[in-house]
This record gives sequence, structure tokens and C-alpha cells, in this order.
Amino acid sequence: MSDKKLKVTLVKSIIGTKKNHRDCVRGLGLRRMHHTVEVLDTPANRGMINKVNFLVKCEGC
Repeated sequence: MSDKKLKVTLVKSIIGTKKNHRDCVRGLGLRRMHHTVEVLDTPANRGMINKVNFLVKCEGC
């Protein structure tokens, strides 16, 4: 595994989204609007980012 990191920011509200999309946002560690976290660049995290790409902004992708 690479220890490369991705910066993920929640830029759109999760209110009114599907439950599995909200679960992906929470799984990435995002808690509120404009909250930024650094996650490891793994296939699982990439999949969650791709699933909610309309809600988040990713740097280093």
C-alpha cells in the first residue's frame, strides 16, 4: 500500500441525500460542511469518493 494521502472536503450538504451516500460521507470522516480530512489513497476510499463525488471536493486525486 502507498502512504499517499488525499484531502477531501465536504462542499455540499448531505441533507436530502440517500442513506448510503450519507454513510460514505461519514465513512470518510467528514462531519460538517467545509470540513476537510486527509484519508489514505486506498481503493476503498477511492470508491467512497467516487460514489459521492457530487458532494465532495478532492485534492491530490
